[in-house]
Amino acid sequence: MNGSRLPKLVRVAAYAAAELSSSGRPSLLSAPAIAALVLVAALGLPSSALGAPQPERRQLTPRLPGSLAQLPGSRGCLVDRSAASGRCGTARMLKGPGPFMGSRAIALSPDGRNVYVASSRSDAIAVFRRNPKTGGLGQPSGTAGCIAANGAGGCAKAIGLHGPNSVAVSPDGRSVYATSRGSNSVTVFHRDRSTGALRQLPGTAGCVSGLPTPGCATGRGLLGPDVVTISPDGRNVYVGSFFGNAVAVFDRDRASGWLSQPAGSAGCVAETATSGCAVGIALGAPEGMAISRDGTSVYVATALSNALVVLARDPSTGALAQASDGSGCIVDSPLTGCTTGVQLSGANAVAVSPRGGSVYVTSLFSNSVTSFSAATSSGGLAQPPGTSGCLVYLRAVGCSFGRALVAPEGLAVSPDGANLYAAAFGTGAIAVLDRGEKSGALAQKPGRAGCLAPRAVAGCSPARALRGVSSIALSPDGRHLYATAFGSNAVDVFRRNE
Repeated sequence: MNGSRLPKLVRVAAYAAAELSSSGRPSLLSAPAIAALVLVAALGLPSSALGAPQPERRQLTPRLPGSLAQLPGSRGCLVDRSAASGRCGTARMLKGPGPFMGSRAIALSPDGRNVYVASSRSDAIAVFRRNPKTGGLGQPSGTAGCIAANGAGGCAKAIGLHGPNSVAVSPDGRSVYATSRGSNSVTVFHRDRSTGALRQLPGTAGCVSGLPTPGCATGRGLLGPDVVTISPDGRNVYVGSFFGNAVAVFDRDRASGWLSQPAGSAGCVAETATSGCAVGIALGAPEGMAISRDGTSVYVATALSNALVVLARDPSTGALAQASDGSGCIVDSPLTGCTTGVQLSGANAVAVSPRGGSVYVTSLFSNSVTSFSAATSSGGLAQPPGTSGCLVYLRAVGCSFGRALVAPEGLAVSPDGANLYAAAFGTGAIAVLDRGEKSGALAQKPGRAGCLAPRAVAGCSPARALRGVSSIALSPDGRHLYATAFGSNAVDVFRRNE
């Protein structure tokens, strides 16, 4: 069955279920299980497709260029110390890394020396030192190894860090920003570039929240923030708000990292008139975001509008504007003011190729990775026709064939532009795709080199601690890939074969 035919009610129910909790706070523990089971039931897949724990099967991953191999032993995965496993190392504050709503829960510093992980159930950002040669991770002791709400677990203390789901490091390496769904906030941290340790900015400079929160400044368009990204020039921070149906705009002080939201409609763009925001099209539930290499466009994947939205960015001010001539959005079904595309149901994560010629989107309910290229005539994006425009799990008319792509979430393009990697929450798989240098077209690597997954997923190279994989990131040198796995409470480490 093609996932894009699921009724909107089922899609909304899946996301809504992820937010329910008897305590009144989002139930991050049950979110992936509920939503993934809804998806699996709708697709008629066996529950084993979710990647339940299985005995490890030793098998080497083929060493094709761009393929992945998990580091051996405890270097290949770190799990929260409460879920200690003899096959993985342990770390603090790794409960629920990369929740179901959060496809950018892991980030590397520009110098490649640190990895930061948003751990939703720990209410923390875990901090790791990275060995540039081996790719291995180590967590510093004490407050240098994590920052958490109320300083839990011996971490540095933070406010407004409840249910963090997205993290980003500024291009200069001086600041780290995190969105937190539970506190409707974006938190601001100073990064010590010599140690990687984080310290929240003092007072209200350290937190901006969409709801009244002690110790935080008040912001607009921050209801259920789900993704944060930073402009290449470091002058602006943009936050996508899932329940606010909005993109919030912040000016960034490059010396301190402090954020200020412009007044009036310059401070946010929303699907409906919200607190003075500019009105945008197809902005229902932003969940993914990326910025073009030249800093002139902000791309937003919206899960309930089933759309890829294109917002023009003024590099001198950071202000956003959306065209209404069809170039400002590509949607799964006809919508006035947008261009119609295919396989965008539940649009999720966005990634841009190194040279900026291609944009890629994962879509949860289409089980797809879709491709877009710059349309010079309109200034927007165009989806290539035929199989060049979409790669779908199992079969879909007019699209290329993909494997192990049930409920894809995270997405990353290698720095050399040769490969694209997609994390599939449902199967716990990482799909390995080759990318055409000139065309940008995608093709999954053949055989077991085309995916890594728990043993229950047939046809992939087996990997450990990947249940509920959602976010992935590549090192700046392109030699290693890192992934968060919500169901395994883990961070996984892979070598990228040359």
